[in-house]
Amino acid sequence: MSIRDKDALGGRAAVVGIGATEFSKNSGRSELRLAAEAVRAALDDAGLSPADVDGMVTFTMDTNPEITVAQAAGIGELSFFSRVHYGGGAACATVQQAALAVAAGIAEVVVCYRAFNERSGRRFGSGVQHREPSAEGAALGWNLPFGLLTPASWVAMAAQRYLYAYGLTPEAFGHVAVTGRRHAATNPAAYFYGRPITLEDHAASRWTVEPLRLLDCCQETDGGQAIVVTRLERARDLRRPPAVILAAAQGAGRAQEQMTSFYRDDLTGLPEMGVVARQLWRTSGLAPRDIDVGIVYDHFTPFVLMQLEEFGFCEPGEGAAFVASDVLPLNTHGGQLGEAYLHGMNGVAEAVRQIRGTAVNQIPGAARALVTAGTGVPTSGLVLGADGE
Repeated sequence: MSIRDKDALGGRAAVVGIGATEFSKNSGRSELRLAAEAVRAALDDAGLSPADVDGMVTFTMDTNPEITVAQAAGIGELSFFSRVHYGGGAACATVQQAALAVAAGIAEVVVCYRAFNERSGRRFGSGVQHREPSAEGAALGWNLPFGLLTPASWVAMAAQRYLYAYGLTPEAFGHVAVTGRRHAATNPAAYFYGRPITLEDHAASRWTVEPLRLLDCCQETDGGQAIVVTRLERARDLRRPPAVILAAAQGAGRAQEQMTSFYRDDLTGLPEMGVVARQLWRTSGLAPRDIDVGIVYDHFTPFVLMQLEEFGFCEPGEGAAFVASDVLPLNTHGGQLGEAYLHGMNGVAEAVRQIRGTAVNQIPGAARALVTAGTGVPTSGLVLGADGE
C-alpha cells in the first residue's frame, strides 16, 4: 500500500528550500528584514525566484504580516496565506498548512517563515508582563498570582511531578542538554559552536526554577528561518533533493491550556504530543523503529523525555536512559539548547539537511526524520523522508 493510499496528504508535497539568517543575540536589524532575508535565502536554496511564490504561512506570534514579507521579498500575488497559533507549537503545523494548500491545488509554492529578535527585543524568558483581557489571559490568571510568570516556572511544575513519579533526580535531564551541546559544538551555525558541556557542567549550573537548571532551558535568539514547500512532482525538477512530507499532524489534549495544564489527571506526560504521535504513525504507516533521526523540540529538557515516551521510543519514565543510550540520534544541529531558539523552525531545516545528506553531523543513510514542535501547548509534528521512501 502506498503512502497516498493511506493518507491523502502524505507523499504529495515536499520541502525544497531552507534558508536562515545568522543566529545571534543582537541582530541589529528589524524583524521584517530578518524575515525577508530568510525567505530570499530559502528560495535561492530551492532554485526558485520570488515570482514563483503564491503562498505564505507563519505564526500568529510573528510580527511580520504575510503581505508585508511578500512585498519586502519581492513576491507578487498570493492565493494562500495562513497563520498558526500557540507559539512554538506552530512550527511543524506551518509546513502542514503549506502541504495542504499544495495538495489541494490552492497554491503552487508556499513559503513558511518565522523571524524575531527574541533576545534583543521581546524576551519570552522575562515572563508575562502585560495581558489584554481575553480567554487566554483569564486562564493564566489562575497561575500568575502565585508567581508562575515564566515558561520555565510553568514547565517546572510538570518536571517536578515527573521526577517524583519515577523516582528520578534532576540529573536525569542532563543527558538531553549534553546531547544538544555536543552536536552544537561541531555546528558552525550554532551559537554554542565549540562549547560542549558535560553532565557535571549540567549539575553545577545554577537553578532557574527547581528542578530546572540554567542548562535545562533553551537560549534566546535573534534570527529568521524559512522553509519552501511545493508539489513532489515539481520538487523533483528543482535544485535540491526533495524532503518528502510523509506525514503531518497537529494535536491538542483534553484540558489543554498554554503550558499550564495543571488540572489534568496526570502531569507526567504530554497528551497533546500523544495526539500528534498517533496521527503520524497511523498516516505514515511507520513506527519508532523506522525513524533514523529525531529532531525533538527542546525548549526545556524534561519535555524532550516526555515526547520520546509519548512517541513510543521508550516506556514512561525511561526517557533519560533512552537519550543516554544514543539509540536514536537526537537534535543533530544542537537543538534550541545549542544552535538557536527559532521556535522550532531551525529544527525543520535540520531534518531537511539530514534527508539531503548535507547536515554537519550527518547520520549515514538517514532516510526518515521525525520533527516535533513546541510542547505544553497545542502542538504539531512531521515525518520527512527521502524521495521513494
